[in-house]
Amino acid sequence: MTKKIIIVVSLALTAIVLLAACERSASHPPLATPTAVGTNSTPLPLGLQQLQDLGTQTAMYVQTEVALGVFTPVPTTDLSLATPTPTPPGFQSTPLPATLPPLVLATVTPMTGTGTTPMPVIVVPTATPGRPSTYTLHSGEFPYCIARRFNVDPADLLSLNGLSSGEVLQPGTSLSIPATGSFPGTRALQSHPTQYTVAVDETFYSIACAFGDVDPSAIAAANGMAVTAPLTTGKILNIP
Repeated sequence: MTKKIIIVVSLALTAIVLLAACERSASHPPLATPTAVGTNSTPLPLGLQQLQDLGTQTAMYVQTEVALGVFTPVPTTDLSLATPTPTPPGFQSTPLPATLPPLVLATVTPMTGTGTTPMPVIVVPTATPGRPSTYTLHSGEFPYCIARRFNVDPADLLSLNGLSSGEVLQPGTSLSIPATGSFPGTRALQSHPTQYTVAVDETFYSIACAFGDVDPSAIAAANGMAVTAPLTTGKILNIP
């Protein structure tokens, strides 16, 4: 009787141990599938996932039709065959000229009050026209010089003004010029046109007398200067 009890107890313990082992193995959660290092497994949003699935299905469909030879591409639009847009009523288009007009540069007038220094305006006098009735002497001029310049007889010039030959006249003296007569002999003392180098204390008037028949205003005009402008020693002048 005792042996039977021992056998029954042993079987009962064995059954309890086996039952506990089965419950323990079933209660453990399944092992997770290992993920590759550095790979993000963030799932796509629902909308993007649907677009991706749709693109995959479309690509598979196109590949299938190409393989079967039944794929028809979408025809392209020929822009040359497009219907032109009708012109609205009342609209008038202006055709472009065949050639563009020449570019005209506007003359810019300097503004006053800008603080800029205006360029000096040089007034260039013209030569004394014809034979004047009177003439005022300048520094470096004398009666014989004036007679050559205006083509009058020196004797008539001296007589008309009550002067004697060799008389020295001061600048500012006014002389009456004879209306008739001519200079006896050659009026020019030096050939011209030429160039001339200014000496010390010379003026346009004294240089004109040195050439005889040249007007001082004409020399000043040929050099773009005023007849009263001072001359620098060594300056080269154009003599007309």
